Amino acid sequence: MKDIILEMERYAAANNVPIIEKDSIAFIMKFIKMNNIKNILEIGSAIGYSAILMASTALDVKVTTIEKDESRYMECLKNVKKCNFEDKIEVVYQDALDVNLSNVSYDMIFIDAAKGQYIKFFEKFKYFLKPNGSIITDNINFHGFANGKKQATTKGLKGIVNKLNSYKEFLETNEEFTTKFLDIGDGLAISFRDNNAK
Repeated sequence: MKDIILEMERYAAANNVPIIEKDSIAFIMKFIKMNNIKNILEIGSAIGYSAILMASTALDVKVTTIEKDESRYMECLKNVKKCNFEDKIEVVYQDALDVNLSNVSYDMIFIDAAKGQYIKFFEKFKYFLKPNGSIITDNINFHGFANGKKQATTKGLKGIVNKLNSYKEFLETNEEFTTKFLDIGDGLAISFRDNNAK
């Protein structure tokens, strides 16, 4: 398993595939264990790195992960198979915003996909979260651009930063969820459903 993870890290570096930072996934794995999380929905599989690590936290943890890029989806399937995790990880090849879910609910939802769509992902999938569930979002700091440590100079970067800042504001003012922002890895947001919210 360790060798497969190292191989995936090398593949990601060589092929310019963004994978979660080590500090972030270490925190999430600990969070899964501490909160006895069993069912996870991940938006954005890439090559399956985070899904495999999350699924490895306990024997009864199951992950459904969604990926819209065909080559990444194929690579993800390959890696899941290498780990013998076919019964623990379901990989869905589709745009997350087009996915239709029914009769499912999750202890945790992990958002790590197109940053410009974060609000849409949150709004769509919150209905599939269990009452005491949480939504974790990665890349909240976006390499220092979204927390003011670096200045975005190109139009594309500025657009992503603006969308991330809108998402942060959306979380801060959300009456259904209470969010904690953590300066771990590339920045994490953990949103807990406020069960007292009307």
